[in-house]
Order: sequence, then C-alpha cells, then structure tokens
Amino acid sequence: MNATNHYDAIVIGGGPAGLTAGIYLSRARLKTLILNEGTVGGQLVLTHEIANYPGVESISGYQLSNIMRKQAKSFGCDIKSNISIESLELEGEEKRITLSDGKIYTSDSIILSPGGRSRTLGVSGEDNFKGKGISYCATCDGDFFTDKEIVVVGGGNSALEEAVSLTKYARKVTIVHQFDHFQAFEHAVEEAWEHPKISFVMESTITAFYGGENLESVDIKNLKSGETRRFKTDGVFIFIGYIPNTEFLKEKLELNKWGEIVVKPDMATNIEGVYAAGDSTAKRFRQVTTAVSDGTIAALAASNFVHESKSKKKELIEI
Repeated sequence: MNATNHYDAIVIGGGPAGLTAGIYLSRARLKTLILNEGTVGGQLVLTHEIANYPGVESISGYQLSNIMRKQAKSFGCDIKSNISIESLELEGEEKRITLSDGKIYTSDSIILSPGGRSRTLGVSGEDNFKGKGISYCATCDGDFFTDKEIVVVGGGNSALEEAVSLTKYARKVTIVHQFDHFQAFEHAVEEAWEHPKISFVMESTITAFYGGENLESVDIKNLKSGETRRFKTDGVFIFIGYIPNTEFLKEKLELNKWGEIVVKPDMATNIEGVYAAGDSTAKRFRQVTTAVSDGTIAALAASNFVHESKSKKKELIEI
C-alpha cells in the first residue's frame, strides 16, 4: 500500500461538523483527510438562507459550506467527495477504510460525522418545495414565516414543542397528526391545546403539496373517512422523526436504540481513537452551530490523542 494513503486523522462526513473538524485538525498540522459520500456540505447546502449563524447576518447554506471547505483546504486538508465506503475497521491502533473503488486509507484516529436526515412524508411535491415552504427545522426557518399561516406535521414532543415555538412568528399554526392522540409528554400536549394560535386536524395526513415558485397549499386526507380536502398554507414544518446516517456503523461501535452514536463529553466513542460529531450523535439539538461545536471538540480531542500516541511510540523507540 502506498504510504501517502496514511493519515493522522480521517474524517468521515463533509457537513459542518466534518468540515470544522478538518479545519481544526489540519490547522494543528495533522495530516487530515475528509471522506464524503455526497456533496461536501451535507444538509447545509439545502438551506436557502441562514440568518442565525453568529457573526453572519445572512448567508446561504451553499455559501457557508463552500467557505468552510476552502478554509479546510487552505490549511492542507485533503477532501474527497462522492465516494462510497466498502468496509471500515475501527479497532486497533491503525484504522482502515476501504472504498468501493478499491482504494485503502489508514489513520491513527477517525472522526465520524456522517450526519443524518429528517424523516420525510414521501408524498407528491415534497421534494419540489423543500426550502421553498417546506422545512424540517423551526429554529432555522421560523422567522421566515412571520405573520403567516403554517402547518406542523407530527404528534411527538418535537412537533408540539416546535408548534408552540412557531407561534412566536406565525399568525396561525395548524397541527396535522395521523392519530386521534399525541405521543408527547402531557405538559407539551396541554400547552399546545391551550394555545390560542394553534388548531388541530387529527387522524389525518398530508398527501400532496402544491404551489408555484413557493408552497401554496396541501392536500389533507382524513384517515378515518378517506375524505381529502385542499388546504391553503404558507408553509409546512415536518417533525415525524430523524434518521442518523449510521447504517454502515451497525455492530462497529456503540449506537443507541435510535441508531445515534453514543459519545462522551469530548466526543469520544467507546473505541479508542474514534470520535464522532454532528447530527449522527446522540443529542437533543441539531443546528449548524451545534455541529460546528461538536466538530471543534472532536478535533481537539483527536489531535491530543494523536500527539500523545506519537509521543508514546517515540519514547518506546528511544528506550
């Protein structure tokens, strides 16, 4: 194997957490590689406008991810996108990654930041209006719907809590839920029921989205009667679950029952030299800023691990 394929640290995932890790690792003069299965930037590139990133009044997700990528490369970080991982060996001193094209990369440490994705309804028009009326993040996009009428889909804690949060902006919020009861904590249910801006459409689901440049209406089907009606709305927020991109990590390291990577405060996993960051980890809040924070912590911890490992090896050689 070519020696140039060995790195001090390899980051799997090129979203905001992975790019931040790459910036910090390469700036610490560690030979660093970011491997990303899709387009660098992750879900960030799908966000049309970010207005709550500290120090930046307004920027598109694509622009922000492009700046992060350029920063990482300027410090010497190698980035390979649109790759596919064939196999992954995390145990032992030398970590090994084999790509589907046969290329092999090894490293002293690994940071896992494969990200995740919001669970979608998977109905007609949903892909067309993502970022154009359909959102999966109230904190990110709530302000864009000031004094507008919106729909929230879901019946768990996230859906009800975010519905209440969205009333700070929206004139009216309609919760659409497929069952006749909610799966949220009692206090969250009570707060939503008692809020004057919130109304409810129970035992129903959205079956289609319509509009021109932006979302204008949806079809809501009553699951009990089978009746479908067209419902005008300025936006739809979907909170029906979150899926971490960790399928390739099953039986490789500790995951919780939701498939999220379990990490310690320094973002270390249960395997020495392996860290994780971003939306794939077990956490409550998923924002660009929290991903950046995770990536920073993971990179600093991984950097310390690599330097300590090299020092120990050097001491053994001198002895």
